[in-house]
Amino acid sequence: MARTGRPTASLTLASEEREVLQRYVRRGKTSQRLALRSRIVLECAKGQNNQQVAAIVGVNAKTVGKWRARFATLRLDGLVDSPRPGAPRQIGDDKVEEVIVSTLESMPKGASRWSTRDMAKNAGISKDSVGRIWRAFGLKPHRTETFQLSTDPDFIDKVRDVVGLYMDPPTNAVVLSVDEKSQIQALNRTQPVLPMRPGQPERSTPEYDRNGTSTLFAALDVATGAVIGRCFRRHRAIEFLKFLKLLDKQVDAKLDLHLITDNYATHKTPAVSAWLTSHPRFHMHFTPTHSSWLNQVEGWFSILTEKQLKHSSHFSVRELEADIYAFLDAHNESPTPFKWVKTADEILAKLARYCAETVKLHAQST
Repeated sequence: MARTGRPTASLTLASEEREVLQRYVRRGKTSQRLALRSRIVLECAKGQNNQQVAAIVGVNAKTVGKWRARFATLRLDGLVDSPRPGAPRQIGDDKVEEVIVSTLESMPKGASRWSTRDMAKNAGISKDSVGRIWRAFGLKPHRTETFQLSTDPDFIDKVRDVVGLYMDPPTNAVVLSVDEKSQIQALNRTQPVLPMRPGQPERSTPEYDRNGTSTLFAALDVATGAVIGRCFRRHRAIEFLKFLKLLDKQVDAKLDLHLITDNYATHKTPAVSAWLTSHPRFHMHFTPTHSSWLNQVEGWFSILTEKQLKHSSHFSVRELEADIYAFLDAHNESPTPFKWVKTADEILAKLARYCAETVKLHAQST
């Protein structure tokens, strides 16, 4: 049968173009957007179709098709974002490159990172121009994100186990994402909170009185998004066992329970293990160490914090727990499940690329 659809543009690279593209990819501090587009073009030049390149690079086929076509028409210039409507640029490519290289490969005198004002003084352009260049290339010197690579020897097996439960849950069973949000403080501001008014946000004093703490044990039903929760004043194996018994009562006895949880010591005490042995419908699945992102209930805890706890004030732990239960009830009136889209293979491939990039950057800096 004849092939239908839009034909794939073939790519043949001149030696100079290939050298430039490889330099963009190899250079550890190239803009991520430019490095990705360069990788796409290099893979396309090997004669692979869009789907094959997308699987290798980690993007969708439409993205590959876009940059394949742009390069076929405009060559290296096609890898740069299209110009915006309006007046012509007053800052040339050399100055843009100078700003990018300085941002990525140098530090300002007497500071740990560049500000728009410092870079503007260094480059001899306005701070607004620096801001536009940074935004165009996705550079945010003011932001820092944290990461922690897992050292769990069973990391791969645990990722496949947990992701398998998310994407292909067993029949006649409930998959529950379980964890504890510990040390939730009942804080009360020492002065009255001034309410929001037109043109003025809510204002509160940074000082507060501590009125005790509570720990929320929560189980998120992966299929429905509903949450079973119970607050306890302490965070021990005794409380975890009580929570397991609560789950046993509230979930249909005909169904198996698959619990996804972390490696906290209270989940593995002899008393807990003995109870689980006597209740064979419970199946424990442990996430790898330093991998809380793999446990869906962590996302729900973030929503609880942002919507209820962050701006609240409580005179007692009882008031705090009442607000938590009110949030639980409101959530369970119309729960929405989190949609897990990444397969285990995609996650592991992305982590492998990240580790390789980290090793390369570390080697370049030493």
